[in-house]
Amino acid sequence: MKVGVMALTVLKNLVKGPATIRYPYQPAKVTPVTRGHLVINIDDCIFCGLCRMHCPADAIEVSKPDRTWRLNQFQCVICGCCVSYCPKDCLSIEQTYLPPSTEATIVTITGPEPEKKEGQEE
Repeated sequence: MKVGVMALTVLKNLVKGPATIRYPYQPAKVTPVTRGHLVINIDDCIFCGLCRMHCPADAIEVSKPDRTWRLNQFQCVICGCCVSYCPKDCLSIEQTYLPPSTEATIVTITGPEPEKKEGQEE
């Protein structure tokens, strides 16, 4: 890089100001493609495990016998693969950010017991 081009770039950056936002002190702009955080409607979940199988970051654990769904928010990259493969559409991505954290956050949600059909005994 020539000295003149580099000097011009330095001057532009000094005049323009910072390129980053000051989150969380200044809220981030929400656009239609903003990624926020993963949300599950546990009442609709059938615990099939397709979200876990298609998660590239291995951030989701599903246990059908225990009826639990677990998300490691530090591993999740909010790619949306789990949302697109969910057969019941119980997963979604909300366009709001979670507060910053320095510790790993694991969200565990337990689903309701399946309804007993008439004629079935326990």
